[in-house]
Parts: sequence; structure tokens; C-alpha cells
Amino acid sequence: MIINKLMLFCGLLVMPLVQAAEVSSSKLDPQHQVAVIDTVVAVVNSDVITRYELNEKVQMAVKQLTKQGTALPPADLLEKQVLERMISEMLQLQFANETGIRVDEAQLDLSIKRIAQQNNFANVADFQAKLESEGIEWKKFREEVRNELISTRIREREVESKIAISDSEVDNFLANKRKMGLVTEEFHLAHILVLVPEQASADKIQVSRSRADQAFNQLQGGADFAQVAASFSDAKDALKGGDLGWRSSDRLPPQFLELLRQLKSGQNTPVIRSPSGFHIFKMLEKRSGEVPVVITQTHARHILIKTSEIMSDVEAKKRIMEIKAQIDQGADFAEQAKRYSEDGSAQKGGDLDWLSPGQTVPEFDEMLNKLKINEVGVVQTQFGWHLIKVLERRSTDVSVQQQRQQARITIGTFKSDEQYQDWIRQLRDRAFIEYRLEEAQ
Repeated sequence: MIINKLMLFCGLLVMPLVQAAEVSSSKLDPQHQVAVIDTVVAVVNSDVITRYELNEKVQMAVKQLTKQGTALPPADLLEKQVLERMISEMLQLQFANETGIRVDEAQLDLSIKRIAQQNNFANVADFQAKLESEGIEWKKFREEVRNELISTRIREREVESKIAISDSEVDNFLANKRKMGLVTEEFHLAHILVLVPEQASADKIQVSRSRADQAFNQLQGGADFAQVAASFSDAKDALKGGDLGWRSSDRLPPQFLELLRQLKSGQNTPVIRSPSGFHIFKMLEKRSGEVPVVITQTHARHILIKTSEIMSDVEAKKRIMEIKAQIDQGADFAEQAKRYSEDGSAQKGGDLDWLSPGQTVPEFDEMLNKLKINEVGVVQTQFGWHLIKVLERRSTDVSVQQQRQQARITIGTFKSDEQYQDWIRQLRDRAFIEYRLEEAQ
């Protein structure tokens, strides 16, 4: 199925990149000048992270924090935080390479086009020119986007695809919600997470607790939350000040929600323990949330030809256009889907059932909305090339279905976040990691 649990790059902001400062040897005696050799700050399995690479990432982090107006944490803490993220990223890329997870040029181009559009550029060329005018190397930017796509695919394959949510879990979730008399609220939150290693000893748990307490004490002393998050948080959003964006009340674990409801804007929770580690939340804003109950749904069929190392983008497009030509000449869409589609819906003649707005990836959703009843269209997404036929549309009250679907998404989010952190911890536990940061000073 092409239905997404995560929209790729829905809110990706372009982050200016800066080159690391060059090491000058001009002060050396001209007769004794030597080449400056980069040093290793960490060994990660068979790969290394160099001082130059770390400096470059630290400068990027400083630039980002400065742009956000966040006070910079102490240099040594920021450096260690950035190094830990680089190690986790490297481990994921190693895993992707070992397991055959790839992002080809066509898929990368499509994602960059989407990022350009989200940043209000008419085309990729204008977007590239703007980045380069700010000193951002285009090749490096492309690799950053590629790595983000790979990380997302790993999470989808290794975590989200294995999450099962039963009807009884949904029933219990909704029953508890009714019992508590909950009304939908939305919170704009910032977050600090100090991870606890899997199967950690009591001593290691205490080390993590001490770090969380240190962060909390700094907050109590008046320190800026974003600065403390950049210094202490293990979450991926730490360098964004720990900003989680808006979260509805039904997407938050009950043990967090009770405390969050008591907070006023600007206040933060004490240290909270969960299976993944220790948390501190800050309430940035609150608002009432209203969910629409009447929406327009579309019943559609589709045929998918996937792109891969074997099937190039050009060949996949040629194949889908050949299938379209047969359908235009009178061939049955459902029969063509059964014969050619490389999607799980093929055996049902490509039938995707009723789709709600936002339920598919953006390109697919956009084409779906453009097509008239019984009209056939072609569109490219990250999955490959699609042929779409709209069968019918309806306006429907989906309050009950939407409640259950939202409950399912909420439960899935809890499980996904926790299991992803577990997966990262396991990846690190299996890896050979040697720190040489002190030696590389």
C-alpha cells in the first residue's frame, strides 16, 4: 500500500550549512611547514569520524541555534552532543548499506523538489542558487537529504512496519478517554530526553538520572530551555531547542498528559521516568483542538511500477505509460492492476478503498484531487510511477471512524517512538564505538 504513516519532509526547514574553519599553517617556520593531518575523534565499527567533520557539524549546530535565537550551551557539551548524533547517524547509514536500503537519484530529486516547493521556490534551480548564495554546498545538501530519507526508510522498515495495533487496544484507548471525560486539547511543547541504555545497570540508570537532574536544576536556576535541551537532550530535535511542535492531547501518554494539563505557558514539568529514559517537558502554548467530522473521500484504484536498481526511473515511466495506453484503448483497469501492479492492492484490482485527504503521500494526494470521476492520471512518488483512476467521491460524517483512526495513530505514535529509541540503543549496543575526543583536542 502507498498509504503513509509519516509524510516525508512535511515541515523540513532549510538549514544553512557552513564550512568548518580551515587550519592555517602560515605561522609555522617557512622552512619547517608540514601538512596538517586531520585527527580521529571516534571509531564506529569500520568507519571513523574526524575532527574536521565534527568541527563542521558543530559549526552547523551553532549557526542553527544562533538563527533560532537560542543561547549557546557550553562548547564542550555541545561538541559531545553533536558527536553522539553523528555516531547514531553513521550507525544507521552502515545498517542501510548492509541491508540494501538505497535512495536513488530520481527519488532524491523528487524529495528535493518537494523541499523547494515547501520553501516557496518556483523551481529547484532557484532553490539551489539561494542555498549556494548563503555558502551552502549543493552536493553536501543533497547528501544530507539523502541521509534523512534513508533514516526515514529504516524507521519505516525496522520499526513501523512491525507495529501491530489491535481493535481491543483502540477500544480500551477510547474507553479510557471517555472515562476521563477528555476534551481535545493541543499543546505546543518542548522536550528534553535523557535516554537510558537497554538493560542498563543500576549505575547507568543513575548516571542518566543525574544528567536529567542536572538539566532540571539549570532550568530551575533560570537557564533557557532551548539551551539546556541542546546541552543535555538525546532526542533528535535537541538542536531545535527540543521543539516538538503542536501535539493533541490524545497523542500524549496518560502519565505525561496529567502533568501537562497542570502547566501554564512557560512552565516545565519535573523529571519524568518512562521506559525509554527521563523526560522534561516545557509548555510553550495551549489551545483547544477541533476535529472536522465531515470530509470528502475518494474511492480509487491504482497501478504501481516501482523504481529500483533494476528498474530505472525512465523504464518505470515507460512501462506505466504503456499500461495507460492499453487502458485508454479499452483494457480493464482492474485486470491491468492484477497483471502489472507491484503494490499490495494488486490482487484487489488496485482498489484502495475510500481515501481521506492526507492519507496518501502529497504527490498522490494532489493527483487524486485533480482527477474527475473515471479519469485516469499518471504521477510519480517516492515509491515509483502510479496510474490512478478515480471511481467515485462522497461527503461523509467520519466522526466515529476518525476517532478510531486517530486513536490508532496515537497508539502507533507511542509504540513507534519508544520502539525506535529501543532499536537505536540496540544498534549502538551491538556496535564497536571507540571515543578519541580527548586525544584529538
